[in-house]
Amino acid sequence: MGANTPTASGVRRLERFYAAPERRRPRPVDQSPLEVLQQMPALVVLERLPGPTLAVDCEGTILFANGAFCDMLGHAPDELLAMKFRDIFCSLATHHSAVVLVRAHPERLVQLAHKDGHPVWASMSKSAIRRRDDTLALATFRDHTEELWLNSVVAESAREARPKIATASAVR
Repeated sequence: MGANTPTASGVRRLERFYAAPERRRPRPVDQSPLEVLQQMPALVVLERLPGPTLAVDCEGTILFANGAFCDMLGHAPDELLAMKFRDIFCSLATHHSAVVLVRAHPERLVQLAHKDGHPVWASMSKSAIRRRDDTLALATFRDHTEELWLNSVVAESAREARPKIATASAVR
């Protein structure tokens, strides 16, 4: 198995999730909304989250990326699942475990690589999976790329608009 290939069990699990249509069961009339939520598969809930969400294991294998994360980086889900953590994270040292890095840098602005080659700047949440013996990390992201780009354009415009002050040596 290649370095960028997810484990066989992980691939089967994710293939079932991405390939299988959602099968709704009729809900008993007396079932509360909380009971419905408790019976929902976790991957269905994660996929439905509106914000970009990513799960990685200790080796850096991408176990899950929801549609919002795929859209943020311009990749199809199967492309991301064939990649490693180090292939998309540009601003974190990748000699540590991916799980350790996600846990060590909560709420940090990170640079990710878009499929087209441009940087994507996003804040990464603290891992939702926090036990020390867990072998995966699950984080959400907030894209700041456009905001940072606009701030840099405004700052550059402000620098160019400042009147040039003549120095005494330039006047002579």
